[in-house]
Amino acid sequence: MNKPTVLVTGGAGYIGSHVVLALKESGYPVVVLDNLVYGHKDLVESVLQVELICGDVCDRNFLDQVFRDHNIGAVLHFAAYTYVGESVEDPAKYYRNNVMGTLTLLEAMIAADVRSFVFSSTCATYGPPHQIPITEDHPQAPISPYGMSKLMVENILADFNHAYNLRSVRFRYFNAAGADPQGRLGEDHNPETHLIPLVLMTALGKREKISIFGTDYKTPDGTCIRDYIHVTDLADAHVRGLNYLLEGGETSVFNLGNGDGFSVREVINTAKEVTGKTITIEESYRRAGDPAILIGSAAKAEKILGWQPQYADLSLIVEHAWQWHLNRHG
Repeated sequence: MNKPTVLVTGGAGYIGSHVVLALKESGYPVVVLDNLVYGHKDLVESVLQVELICGDVCDRNFLDQVFRDHNIGAVLHFAAYTYVGESVEDPAKYYRNNVMGTLTLLEAMIAADVRSFVFSSTCATYGPPHQIPITEDHPQAPISPYGMSKLMVENILADFNHAYNLRSVRFRYFNAAGADPQGRLGEDHNPETHLIPLVLMTALGKREKISIFGTDYKTPDGTCIRDYIHVTDLADAHVRGLNYLLEGGETSVFNLGNGDGFSVREVINTAKEVTGKTITIEESYRRAGDPAILIGSAAKAEKILGWQPQYADLSLIVEHAWQWHLNRHG
C-alpha cells in the first residue's frame, strides 16, 4: 500500500525536522509548512530535501490552497511558540498562534477530509507534579500561557474527535535533547533556553558561564532533576503514532520521556566529560515555578505503540548534541 503524503507544520524547527527525517526514512512523502520565524530553511533544503511551503497556519485561505495543491493524507503539527517566559509576558501571541492557528488548521483539514492528526503537546500541561513519575491521567493544571495553550488544543482535539471523527494522537513531551546521531540535524534556537545547548555553548566559549538556578532542592545534589529524551527517539514515536492512526487507532494521548531523570549538575558534569572543556558555573537563586523533579512515565507508549527510547544514556545524548554544535557553531 502506498503511504500517504504527510504535511508537517513547523517541519523546519528542531523537533519537526527530526520527525521529517524519520518519516522520509520510513517511506512517507513529506511536505513541510513553516513560517521560518524559528525554522531553518537551509536544513530543509540541504538535509531534508523535501518541499518547503512558507506560510502561516493562521491563514485559512493559504491552508485551503495547500490542501488543494497536495494530496495530503495526514498532518503532524509542530508549528507553535514554546518559550514559557515569553508566554507569561505576551500571552496573546501564544493564544493566537498556538490555539487559533491550530483551530484554523483543523478546520482546513476537515474541509479537505483529512482526519489523522499528530499533535506536539507538552508535559507543561500538567503543572506542578502530584506524583513521580507522571502518568497520562495526572491532573492537568498548567501554570503558564504556553502550557495552557497546549491544553486548550488537547481539549479541542477531544471535541473534534467526537464531532467530526478527526482522530488524533497527542504526545506530551518531557525535555527534548540531543541531535541526529549522524550529525545531520540538531538544536539551534535563537534565543536558546534549553540546558544542554547552553552548557555546550559555554564549553565552546560562546558563553561565559552556565547558571544553576537553585541548589537547595530536595534532590541528591540539590539541583533540579528533569527527564531528557533524545530527539531521535521522539521522532520515532511520531512515526509510530502516525502508523497507529492510519491503521485505525483511536484518539489517544501519550507521554514521551525516558522514565528517568538527570540533575542539572549531572548534565553539566557529563558535558565536561564529553567535551573535555572547562565549564564555568554560576550558582543562582531558584526560578519561580520550577519543580524539584519532573519525570514522566512512557509505559503507555511502550504498551500501545511499541515505543522504547534507544538513546536513553545521558552521555550519548550530550555526545550527539556536542558533535552537532561543533559542526554548526564550532
